[in-house]
Amino acid sequence: MSAAVLLLMAGGGALIGFLLAVLGAGGSILLLPLLISGAGLPTREAVPLSLLAVTLLAVANAGPYLRRRQVAPRPALILGVPALAGSWIGGSLVKHGLVPEPVQLGVFAAAALVAAWLLSRRPSGTTRAPRSTGSPLALAGQGVLVGLLTGIAGVGGGFAIVPALVLLAGLPMPLASGTSLVLITTNSLVALAALGHWPAAGLPLLGPLVVGGLVGAIGGQALAPRLSDRHLRQGFAALLVGSALLTGAEALQRQHRAISSPHAVPQQR
Repeated sequence: MSAAVLLLMAGGGALIGFLLAVLGAGGSILLLPLLISGAGLPTREAVPLSLLAVTLLAVANAGPYLRRRQVAPRPALILGVPALAGSWIGGSLVKHGLVPEPVQLGVFAAAALVAAWLLSRRPSGTTRAPRSTGSPLALAGQGVLVGLLTGIAGVGGGFAIVPALVLLAGLPMPLASGTSLVLITTNSLVALAALGHWPAAGLPLLGPLVVGGLVGAIGGQALAPRLSDRHLRQGFAALLVGSALLTGAEALQRQHRAISSPHAVPQQR
């Protein structure tokens, strides 16, 4: 593993840890393109490694929220239990080869674009709890979708969990962020178990990712009170659009290779 790749992983991990700390969501969606386009991993290795890194970084960022008791048990259960089922189903589909690699990347690219749209529309955080606009059934349905996304694309799903908790469960942003981090952890663990594949080839990248993520998390937790929520969301939305375009291009390229060489053994990058 070259020094340049390890530095890239550390820098990417720092950005992801920072975003998880200040937004309580979203940073993990940058991991898949970082591992695929930055480190050159095949999707089979990148997805479980992404889930493993997401779990560790979410646990690290959840600590301060848990100490402040900023976790809502009832909405967590209503959204979280269906999400666990969705994670298991999505991971099982990938495990049995029912979701081709280009489709995995295409799902990820679409999710990144949706995340950018949600972030650009979400109002700035407030300490006053907004009025709930949805039913428990709608929240549970959102959980299933988040879980499927976690299992198929290897992302924690926090970019969808936080808006769901704010808009459907009526939680204030700090409470939604803390609850989201707990759900990200459980969803990622279930999806990793469903995949049944340990990313042995990519494990050397885990150290720089986690160390960088911890540094970013510490900086994010220290700077969060001084940062503009609107500017953070706008900047992250721009990153997501770039991530979606990069991953979408990779999906099209791999689909073209699969069509051109239908009997060839997939290239392990």
